[in-house]
Amino acid sequence: MDAAEFRKRGKQMVDYIADYLEKIDKRQVFPDVEPGYLRPLIPDCAPQDPESFEDVFKDIEKIIMPGVTHWHSPYFFAYFPAASSFPALLADMLCGGIGCLGFSWAASPACTELETVMLDWLGKMINLPEEFLAGKDGQGGGVIQGSASEATLISLLAARTKAIRRVQSEKPELTEADIMGRLVAYASDQAHSSVERAALIGGVKIKKVSSDDTFSVCGSALKKVLDEDKASGLIPFFFCATLGTTPCCSFDKLVELGPVCNKENIWMHIDAAYAGSAFICPEFRHLLNGVEFADSFNFNPHKWLLVNFDCSAMWVKKRSDLTDAFKLEPVYLQHHHQESGLVTDYRHWQIPLGRRFRSLKLWFVLRMYGVTGLQEHIRKHIRLSHQFEHLVLQDERFELCAEVVLGLVCFRLKGSNDLNKALLESINEAKKIHLVPCHLREKFVLRFAICSRTVESTHVKFAWQHISQLATDLLKTWEQNQHQQ
Repeated sequence: MDAAEFRKRGKQMVDYIADYLEKIDKRQVFPDVEPGYLRPLIPDCAPQDPESFEDVFKDIEKIIMPGVTHWHSPYFFAYFPAASSFPALLADMLCGGIGCLGFSWAASPACTELETVMLDWLGKMINLPEEFLAGKDGQGGGVIQGSASEATLISLLAARTKAIRRVQSEKPELTEADIMGRLVAYASDQAHSSVERAALIGGVKIKKVSSDDTFSVCGSALKKVLDEDKASGLIPFFFCATLGTTPCCSFDKLVELGPVCNKENIWMHIDAAYAGSAFICPEFRHLLNGVEFADSFNFNPHKWLLVNFDCSAMWVKKRSDLTDAFKLEPVYLQHHHQESGLVTDYRHWQIPLGRRFRSLKLWFVLRMYGVTGLQEHIRKHIRLSHQFEHLVLQDERFELCAEVVLGLVCFRLKGSNDLNKALLESINEAKKIHLVPCHLREKFVLRFAICSRTVESTHVKFAWQHISQLATDLLKTWEQNQHQQ
């Protein structure tokens, strides 16, 4: 394919993507395929000779689309949003076209410098404390990671290095292995599984701190666990607070937890993967109060801020905490500006060496939507979640299971877990909408998340009518079966 054909085929692909997104509501939201569906549809090995673009293109609908879950469908209410917008898609195209690997400033100065400035823009939008921003001569700063899971792992590894060095300076007789065996990380019992996975990769113990009746961790609960572990000779070093938990969008109490972590010399990382985008709206910024106590903070613009995956924004108060943990300087990666103090080499802030020009997506989206446009997007989703909440409350057969704060509604039929599992199964088997469940304490709960950029009130009403009718059918069958037993 030469440049001339690329121009032609590029226009064709843009038209295809635009048509796909414009008419996505006509597609069944969840695929009707069985595991292994794809292998019989394609050859056993790659073609020896080149195939035409037309041949490849026609196979998109034939082979790929039948197995796609349409995350951007207005009937997709599962997990959390996976943000997308036309400006972000165009920026991603430019990113691929430039094709730089921005592991250092010298590898592509614009790639590094735009990221630093965009993370400052984003930090100011959510009113992050000044010490988290790079500015012209700040000690903190932001970086784009691939996911919130990566951000949690990076912060845990940096905290581990910092803790080992601190303990060794206080007790030189202890080896690194001695200290590692006693280090303990902490997170809420509602925290995402990626926190536990970070500890697994980091080779440290992790303990879950009990949440309260609102599924939030408070300061006293953390302090109790810390006191017990210190009395046993363990070394607490890391706590991951969650703002907007995956099961029910609950918020850990930062203003209580922060002082405890600061006093105990524990690194506090805040995972606000989903909820963080809402903090651009002044009426939700209070949910971030207490961030001033944190060492690191993360949220995903690729969830709710119209920037497509991957774009996970992470800030640290002291960037030296990261670079001291990960810095290696082989001669082939060095450049003559690196000691100037004026440049950032992001390879020291992450696990992989290479990195894409992801800040282009933020630049395009922030400029083309503006803060007010993005605020309206967030507020619209939250209005729709309260619309669904109201519909649930009007039906006495159902109950809400957690407070509706942002764009997630946790609800269930009053009754057994088996009844609710059957309801979810009937919803997803019908494939008209898509939901996923969670467990809140002993209850099996259905999650209804407002996700799509194009979702409207009519889609929410349709979803509720569909759920309500399936519940009616299920309860009728359920009662008949119980009578027969």
